[in-house]
Amino acid sequence: MTGKDKDYRYMATSDLLNELNKEGFKADTDLEIKLSNIVLQQLDDVAGDVSGLAVKCLAPLVKKVSEARVVEMTNKLCEKLLHGKDQHRDIASIALKTIASEVTAISLAQSILVTLSPQLIKGITSPGMSTEIKCECLDILCDVLHKFGNLMANDHELLLNALLSQLNSNQATVRKRTVSCIASLASSLSDDLLGKATVEVVRKLRTKGTKPEMIRTNIQMIGALSRAVGYRFGPHLGDTVPVLINYCTSASENDEELREYGLQALESFLLRCPRDIYSYCDEILHLALEYLSYDPNFTDNMEEDTDDESHEEEEDDESENEYTDDEDVSWKVRRAAAKCLAALIVSRPEVLAKLYEEACPKLIDRFKEREENVKMDVFNTFIELLRQTGNVTKGKIDMNESSPRWLLKQEVPKIVKSINRQLREKSIKTKVGAFSVLRELVVVLPDCLSEQIGSLIPGIEKALNDKSSTSNLKIEALTFTRLVLASHSPPVFHPYIKALSSPVLSAVGERYYKVTAEALRVCGELVRVVRPNIQGFGFDFKPYVRPIYNAIMSRLTNQDQDQEVKECAISCMGLVISTFGDNLKTELPVCLPVLVDRMGNEITRLTAVKAFAVIATSPLRIDLSCVLENVIAELTAFLRKANRALRQATLGTLNYLIVAYGDQIGSSAYEVIIVELSTLISDSDLHMAALALELCCTLMTDRKSSPNVGLAVRNKVLPQALTLIKSPLLQGQALLALRNFFAALVYSANTSFDTLLDSLLSSAKPAPQSGGVAKKALHSIAQCVAVLCLAAGDLKCSSTVDMLTEILKDDSSTNSAKQHLALLCLGEIGRRKDLSLHANIETIIIESFQSPFEEIKSAASYALGNIAVSNLSKYLPFILDQIDNQQKKQYLLLHSLKEVIVRQSVDKAEFQDSIVEKILKLLFNHCESDEEGVRNVVAECLGKIALVEPAKLVPALKVRTTSPAAFTRATVVIAVKYSIVERPEKIDEIIYPEISSFLMLIKDHDRHVRRAAILALSTFAHNKPNLIKGLLPELLPLLYDQTIVKQELIRTVDLGPFKHIVDDGLELRKAAFECVDTLLDSCLDQVNPSSFIVPYLKSGLDDHYDVKMPCHLILSKLADKCPSAVLAVLDSLVDPLQKTINFKPKQVAVKQEVDRNEDMIRSALRAIASLNRISGGDCSLKFKNLMSEISKSPTLWDKYYSIRNE
Repeated sequence: MTGKDKDYRYMATSDLLNELNKEGFKADTDLEIKLSNIVLQQLDDVAGDVSGLAVKCLAPLVKKVSEARVVEMTNKLCEKLLHGKDQHRDIASIALKTIASEVTAISLAQSILVTLSPQLIKGITSPGMSTEIKCECLDILCDVLHKFGNLMANDHELLLNALLSQLNSNQATVRKRTVSCIASLASSLSDDLLGKATVEVVRKLRTKGTKPEMIRTNIQMIGALSRAVGYRFGPHLGDTVPVLINYCTSASENDEELREYGLQALESFLLRCPRDIYSYCDEILHLALEYLSYDPNFTDNMEEDTDDESHEEEEDDESENEYTDDEDVSWKVRRAAAKCLAALIVSRPEVLAKLYEEACPKLIDRFKEREENVKMDVFNTFIELLRQTGNVTKGKIDMNESSPRWLLKQEVPKIVKSINRQLREKSIKTKVGAFSVLRELVVVLPDCLSEQIGSLIPGIEKALNDKSSTSNLKIEALTFTRLVLASHSPPVFHPYIKALSSPVLSAVGERYYKVTAEALRVCGELVRVVRPNIQGFGFDFKPYVRPIYNAIMSRLTNQDQDQEVKECAISCMGLVISTFGDNLKTELPVCLPVLVDRMGNEITRLTAVKAFAVIATSPLRIDLSCVLENVIAELTAFLRKANRALRQATLGTLNYLIVAYGDQIGSSAYEVIIVELSTLISDSDLHMAALALELCCTLMTDRKSSPNVGLAVRNKVLPQALTLIKSPLLQGQALLALRNFFAALVYSANTSFDTLLDSLLSSAKPAPQSGGVAKKALHSIAQCVAVLCLAAGDLKCSSTVDMLTEILKDDSSTNSAKQHLALLCLGEIGRRKDLSLHANIETIIIESFQSPFEEIKSAASYALGNIAVSNLSKYLPFILDQIDNQQKKQYLLLHSLKEVIVRQSVDKAEFQDSIVEKILKLLFNHCESDEEGVRNVVAECLGKIALVEPAKLVPALKVRTTSPAAFTRATVVIAVKYSIVERPEKIDEIIYPEISSFLMLIKDHDRHVRRAAILALSTFAHNKPNLIKGLLPELLPLLYDQTIVKQELIRTVDLGPFKHIVDDGLELRKAAFECVDTLLDSCLDQVNPSSFIVPYLKSGLDDHYDVKMPCHLILSKLADKCPSAVLAVLDSLVDPLQKTINFKPKQVAVKQEVDRNEDMIRSALRAIASLNRISGGDCSLKFKNLMSEISKSPTLWDKYYSIRNE
């Protein structure tokens, strides 16, 4: 390595590097000394490539030699850096940075820092040091502080003073590096020192007569500090913001950089200290808008608003000889202003309406910006405005005059006019930006462009046809075209189909696969638009059929292309055949076999199966005779495959094919399908079971179903169905399919009613080994029995009812399960059919109220209510009469009444007035009942009657909000909660003016009433957010107040040997946080997240288990929707999360507690994972340490990893 020849030295150093990098390399003390000396010596080699290799050797060497060696090497390198020759300085600096980046052990880092930091400070502050040395020292210090800032706490003050003094340096390079150095230091400074640094910088800014370049540096410093410490800068905004705004407005004409730095600092404040900057938002908005068009050296008189096409050529010439000036940097100010405005939009959803009035016209006007990079930022800012509008108004269609959507709709013509001018520009980048604005617009306001389509077509054509267009531009143009076609009604496009179709079809032939795939998707939409319905009157689609078909066919038959293109071609061809099949008679025998062929290929089979579903549902009854048999055979085989999505699609497609083409399929094929089907009917996948049962019903109801098919169903499917019915998981679609299956079995008459009824009833018998049947399963069985009886006709039905009543009369307590089922069956049959012909059925049912078993009592009340539904005039007075006379059975009878009322409100049936009076009188009498169960039933009854008779009920409920009895107040608020359902109802406009009298009970002195009001608010926020928008400013502070632990609600119960602490406020806090969670979904523009996170959410994260869970959900939501507000206080949220994930239950904890704690940890990790997705989270050191702690603990890391990939 010390040879004369540089090639030898190079080879030797290279070999050394390879040796050092080997896993098993170990060195003794002598070898260590030799190695470290030789590597340091090689660093000074005259040949650059040798010294470069030597630096690479340092990386593994630092890890393989002892601490003392590393410290010694560091000292020697510092010596070289500060006092060595000029040519060795650079390499010494690189070497020190390498060592700093390779050291990981804390102890080693501490040993190095002891000697390194004083030397670096000396290099920075000693009077005699040259600028180059200062810059190198600052660079190294910046790296060291970034990595080990926390370990240097004792030197922080010393470092800070040394660095602050350098901000006055005369060399710009020194000042620039000092700024980044202080920023690196700031993230680990204590609050006092951070305050000291800020005060010092602001003092310099306030000093009169400071040189302009010093002012610029100090403003940069403030921006850098804010970016480094995030929300911790909040307390200092009062001093800094006014100074910055003042400098921006009063800077001299040509001091563009100062304005740029000022706006950048303000942008950083908006994103990182949203709560503290609140009061300055208006000033900042005006400042940003003013500088958005700041262009002192250029007047706008050249571009008068000319929108005539004839001017197009002149305009192009004009833009070529437009004014250019290389010295002009005013564009930097405009760019900073655009970004500052974007930060304001993102961090303040609640001022959207104001932004539309003030910022939107200005932004649209600035689309004509002449500096391309700035234009992109203006586009992006506008896109942020659109996105925020989408976020805030998600799922709400209301268009009142102040809603952001309505305001946006008013601006659409201006936006399109301005964008069209951009689409005529030469620059590709500009056009891409313009299309992305349009695309976002269509996503937020789906049908806003119907009047403007015509003016946009030339822009789309040009983008797709122009020789100079890049594939990126084509993809943007095609994506926009697809979204527009999908979201507007077809006739809007009919005048322009000719102009649109040819560029789109030629794009299908492009070489680049992403363009082709997007073009094929556009074709799919185009097919739908060209022939929106089969009659197809009003527009002649025939000229387009062949060109579209040919373009797609060429892609479909081509084998060597990207999977995405293949899939798009298949689904597009499916659409073409189902829409134009009657005009493609000769082509079908050619293209259908190709689709069948694609079903045989593993990559494309799923798409092909879905394509056949589209073809089978076509109203044109496409002739599939040439391929039908093959298709059915392929599909039947797919039912055995492991791929769930494929099986699911196959069941659907088979169903459609049998409905449409059953007469062409042999019954032997049916039998095979049934055998395959039966294996899919189980509760392990209810969605699949539902699809399989639906297909089975289709097969049975088919006209020419042979006896063999019935036999196959009986042998294969019925046993599976009878097992499925016992599943406690059965619900929804699967239960509906199962009911239809039993009805179909009776109709198809291949299984006798009695056998079926027996097998259903006996499936409810508890098996000796497995214990009883789940309660849920009994309900399912009862529903199936009812459907079966109705399908079998009146005779069978009445004989079944007689048999069930006999079971009830047989008064032995041994067959309680039998009685339970009999009651449920009577209820289900009674709901569907009037049973008044069966004498005294109501008294027989009421007898069961005496039963010793709870479930039989509740089944009896369910049965009584449901029987009343089919004959109100007979049974309802009976129930009301019983409620008055039977004190003991009140709760059960009220449940029966609830069944009646709920059914009526769902069916929108009216009650007679006299009956309503009676019911209300009765219910209001029970409002104050001591039993919570009774009160809840009363509330639900009142709420559901309110849906049928709102005009009577709303006033009656309102009167009782001021009742002296707390229970009554709580009951009426809960009643309101039950009356607010998702679909629009006539109660909405009646209750709207009265809402506050119910919800303001959130400040009631009784905790039950407060909780009721919170639950009602949650329901409003979920189902009808528009009704409460106006009340939120008043309600939110009261709601937030309910999330705090209230000492007066915590009581100690003395249980003799030990004391037990009961927290009555727990339910309240849990409900309040869950309510906030709902509000974040529906009323984000009203909730000011930064004032909620600290202190309320922070305290919730440290609360009881039940409260932490919703808080973790809220935190994840906020991290996704308002990342800036979360970033601003990230440090303070780390401690409670850290406590939660490190919590260990006591040794004596029962399994339930251990499981709960596991759920708790997973839930916290879920929140941490969403925090980790926020960009910029790395400015919080605490959060970085939390993440590294998780990654070091194997158990936590495994959980975190699985959650992150969910």
